[in-house]
Parts: sequence; structure tokens; C-alpha cells
Amino acid sequence: MSTPQIQQEKAVKKIIIPVLALIILLIMVAWLAGYFNNKVPPGFEKTSTELVNFDSYKVKSSTEAIFEGIAASITAKQATIISSRLLARIEQINVRSGDNVKKGDVLIILEHNDLSSRVIEAREQVNAMIARYTEAQKNFERAKELFNKKIASQFDLDKSKADYQSIKAELTAAKQSLAQAQTTLSYATLRAPINGKVVDRFAEPGNTAQAGEKLLSLYNPLSLRVEAQVREQLALTLTQGQSVTVELPTIKQKLVGLVEEIVPAANTGSRSFLIKVSLSYQENLLPGMYARLLIPAGDAQKLYIPKNSVFHIGQLDFVHVLIDGQSQKRFVRIGANVKPGFISIISGLVDGDIVVTTD
Repeated sequence: MSTPQIQQEKAVKKIIIPVLALIILLIMVAWLAGYFNNKVPPGFEKTSTELVNFDSYKVKSSTEAIFEGIAASITAKQATIISSRLLARIEQINVRSGDNVKKGDVLIILEHNDLSSRVIEAREQVNAMIARYTEAQKNFERAKELFNKKIASQFDLDKSKADYQSIKAELTAAKQSLAQAQTTLSYATLRAPINGKVVDRFAEPGNTAQAGEKLLSLYNPLSLRVEAQVREQLALTLTQGQSVTVELPTIKQKLVGLVEEIVPAANTGSRSFLIKVSLSYQENLLPGMYARLLIPAGDAQKLYIPKNSVFHIGQLDFVHVLIDGQSQKRFVRIGANVKPGFISIISGLVDGDIVVTTD
């Protein structure tokens, strides 16, 4: 074979090999893309089944009031802190946390021996001044009689009058000192200012009570109410005296309260108003408990279907919808069970849909 023929064959091979590789690559791409498989025309797969005997329910929408839940707390309208006005040792504490007290009951007794001594001293001082006052009054009356009979001079009358008025002033001051000593002594006995229940006890007998330091805390169980920060758009729709539903998740109850007070100033940070709602007495309510105010927030269209029309696949909820006499499975989002035997639908159904129910 001549050299030109060999060179020609080599040139042909250089061209054929890349072309074959390209053709093989295109065939593999077409195969992976399913070009050689049977084509299915576009459309929906018929997964519905024809039903013969069944019960159905037609979905209807209804207009209902919606409520917005606002986090709130139980507080006491009447609450007080018991503290001492004196620096003294605590001799006795008669109550503990949870005890019920009546107005005027003795709660704490402080050491008061020195205060009792001051009262006794002030009382004796008053008695002495009363005796001097009686004597000065008689002398003044006698001086007036002698002056009228021209026996005593004007000087004697003026002097007896001055002595009488001076002693009278000293008697008044002594009585004031006695009253002050008695008032100070009363500070040693701390009494309940209201009818209520003891919340906490911050001291024990033998401790030294500092002036202004809290010793006990009380609240009136009959004055419990709910306080909440309500956003301004809702707060401005409320009026004083309006009835509001209060939800108490802890005790699983709902109560009806009255809007007692709307603080007429918004919180600049949260743009909300402080709302106070009064409650009727409940034995199992305590200050600090969590509550929710259910405040009307307009109307909304809601859908309800029977609970027995919903079935579950894993964690998803489905219903069978009748379309042209055939059942079609449809995914739905469900809400709360607010009606006996029915469940609310958030999405997946519209007004007029017919769902299949089961026994």
C-alpha cells in the first residue's frame, strides 16, 4: 500500500471515531430522557372511584364572630404590703402564707416595753398638769371675786390669769405628748388593714424590723381582676362596662368579666393600652395566674363538616369530595372542634362542595 493511501485511511479514522462517539452520546441522552418510551398524553390521572351507596354532606359557609386572644394576668385590685414604722425587734407573728385574716386582726407584735413606759410617763405628766390646772383655775376664780370686791389689785388678777392660761397651755401640750406616745405605741402592733389572705411572710420572730421594710403581703380574694396590654386597634373598640370573655386555661374555665378600666394612655413601646377586667369571685383563682382575654375582632366566613368525613394518612388530613358521582380524595387543613360532631375547615374546601361521610 502506498504512502498516500495510508495517510488517507488515517485521516478517515480521525473523522469517523469522533462522529461515532458523538452519535453514541446523543443516543444515550435520548434514552435517559425517555425518548424511546411510550408517551402518556398530558392530563389528570383518574383516581376517583364510583360510589353506589353513601352518605354525603353539603358544605355551607356561615358568618361568625371571631375573637382575638390576648395574654393577660390575674391581679388583685386590693393588695397591700405590711411594714413597720419603727426600728424594733419582732416578738410575735400570728399568720403565715395562705391564712385568711379580717380587718383589724393582729398580725405582728413588735417589742414595745420602752414605748409603754413612755405612755405611762406621759399619762402621769397629764395627771400632774390636771392637778395644777385645777389649782390655777380656782386661784383665778378667787382673784376675780376679790378684785370685784375691791380687795385684790389689778396686778393680782392679771398674774393669776397669766398663771392659769400658762398651765392650761402646758396641760394641752401634755395631752398631745400622751397622744403621740400612744400613737407610737400603736405602731408596735401591726393589724390587717383589709379583709384578705396572706400571700407571703418575709420575716420571723426575733428578727429586727427596719422602718419601711416589708414584713407581710396581703390581697383581697374578692377583688381579683384581669389585666392585659391590648393593641390599640382592638382596645379602642372596647367600652367601660362591656362584657368580655376571660379564658382560664389552668382551671379549664371561661368566665364573663366586665371592662372596669381602660387606662387612657398607650404604651409607647408596644402601642397598646392597659385594660382591666373585673371578675366574679372564684375560689381557685390566685394572683399571677395566666389568663386570656377573648376580644371581638370582627366577623369571618367559616366552613364546618362532620368529623366522620375526615380521615388521616400519616399526619395529613383528607376528605372524599363527590364530583359527578365519583369520589375524589382531597387534602384539607382542619381547625378547632367548636361544634359537637363538627370540625372547622381552614382550607381545601369551598362553599357548595359535597363530602362523603362514614359511620
